[in-house]
Amino acid sequence: MHSLSIFGTSSDAGKSTLAFALTYLLHHRGLHVAPFKAQNVSNNSLVTDIDNGEIAIPQAFAAESIGLKTTPLFNPILLKSGGASRAHMIINGKSVGDTDVWSYYKDINRLKPIVKKAFASLQKEYDCIIAEGAGSPVELNLMSKDLSNIYVAQEFQTKIVLVADIQRGGVFASIYGVYNLLPKKLRKNVIGVIVNKFQGDMSLFDEGVKIIEKDFGIKVLGVVPFKPFNLGFEDSASLMGYTQDTSRSIIKVGVVKLPHISNFTDFEPLVADAEIELNFIESVNEAKHYDLLIIPGSKRVVDDLLWLKKRGFETLLDDKQRHVIAICGGYEMLFEQILDPEHIESEKEVTQGFGRFKGDVVFQKEKIVQKGCYNLQGVMVKGYEIHNAVAKKRAKKKKNLYGTFVHGLFESDAFRYKVFHRLNKKYKGYNFKAFKKETIADFAEHIALHVNIDAIHKALDDT
Repeated sequence: MHSLSIFGTSSDAGKSTLAFALTYLLHHRGLHVAPFKAQNVSNNSLVTDIDNGEIAIPQAFAAESIGLKTTPLFNPILLKSGGASRAHMIINGKSVGDTDVWSYYKDINRLKPIVKKAFASLQKEYDCIIAEGAGSPVELNLMSKDLSNIYVAQEFQTKIVLVADIQRGGVFASIYGVYNLLPKKLRKNVIGVIVNKFQGDMSLFDEGVKIIEKDFGIKVLGVVPFKPFNLGFEDSASLMGYTQDTSRSIIKVGVVKLPHISNFTDFEPLVADAEIELNFIESVNEAKHYDLLIIPGSKRVVDDLLWLKKRGFETLLDDKQRHVIAICGGYEMLFEQILDPEHIESEKEVTQGFGRFKGDVVFQKEKIVQKGCYNLQGVMVKGYEIHNAVAKKRAKKKKNLYGTFVHGLFESDAFRYKVFHRLNKKYKGYNFKAFKKETIADFAEHIALHVNIDAIHKALDDT
C-alpha cells in the first residue's frame, strides 16, 4: 500500500486538519495508519508517550484521535522559532540547541537521513503513513532543501493530495501553478485536489470543478464547506482563527498574546467552554476588563517579560486583587529574578522578574520534558512539562495568583471547575474529553461527506 502526502497550494490551506481527518477516516476503514511531518516549525509542542520527546501538536493530535501512543517518529525534526532568523532545533524529540536559517539549510543533507529513518521505521509498523507537507511544495529556490514535501514524496513515492484554500482567492492559479511546477515524476502520483474552506452556495463552484478536471486534468476529490474546528492548533496564526459562541458566557478570560507565545493549545478547553469568553489581548487597557488574566508559556521568556514591562503590565500584575494564572514561561516571569548564566535563552545573565513569588528561577542546559499526573490546587491533573528553567516548586499559589510549570491543566474538568467556580458561583463546567471526542467525530464526518474517500483509498491500494 502507498503512503499519502498532503500538499498545500499555499500556506494555511488547511493541511493539518485534512491530514488529521484523513488519518482518522482511513483508520476507521480498518487501515493501520500513522501521522507524519518531516519538519515542523511551531512553538506549540507536546510531550510524547514514548521516549518523553517533543513533537508538534498536529501529529500528536492526529495520533491521539485514533488511540496511538505518540512517538518522536511522527515528527523527527521540530523547529521552535526564537526570532531574528534563529530557531531552537529538536531532533527525534530531543533538544540539540539553537540554529539559524543559513546553518539549517547548509546541513540539510545531514537531516535527510533522520527523516528517512523515521519514515522507514513507521512503514514497518503501519499500512499507510499520512505525511503532512509544509507551506507550498514548489518554492523553486528551496525545493532541493524541502524535507516535508518534495523529499518525502520522492524518496517514498507517496501518493499526493493537493489542498487549496478557496477563501484566499486565486484558487485556480494556485492549483494549476503548484501542479505544473511539481517535478514531472511526482505529477503522476497526484490523486487529485481538495478545494477547502468554501463559503456560500456550493453550486456556484460546479463550473469550477469542471474547469479543474477538464482543462487542468486534475481530479477534484471534494469541495469542503468551511467548518470551524477549534482543536489541534499548529501555530499562533491558526489559533487566531478560532470561533467562539459567547452568548451564554458568564466569565471573561484574557490571555496575554506574548510575541513568542507557546503551547497555546492549553486554552482549547476554554475556547470550547460555553460559560467562558476568551480573548487574546496585548494591552493593559484591555486586560483591566477581564475576570481572569492568564500569562501563557513563552519560547523567549526574558524577551517577553521585557515586552510586558514596556507595555505597563508590571503595575497590573502588582494588583493583588486581580486574578492571575501564569503557565510555564509566564510562571517564571513572576519570580524575583531570572538567572541565565549559560545564556540558554538570553544574552542577559540576570533579569528582574515581577517579584510576585519569592526566589529565583535558573535556566539550565538540560531541558525538562516529561508527562505526568500532578497535584494542582488539590486536584490531580494529567499534564506535561517543557522548560529549561528550574525553581524550588513546580507550582505556587498566593491569594489570587497561581503559577505552574504544568501545561494541559485546563483539560481537567475538576481543575477548571475549581478555578472558575471561585470566580463565579454560577459556573457549572462541562466534560472536555467527551466534547473533544464528539467534535473530532463530527468534523471527520463533515470531511467524509464532502471528500471522495473511496477514490483516495483506491489510489493508495493501487499497485
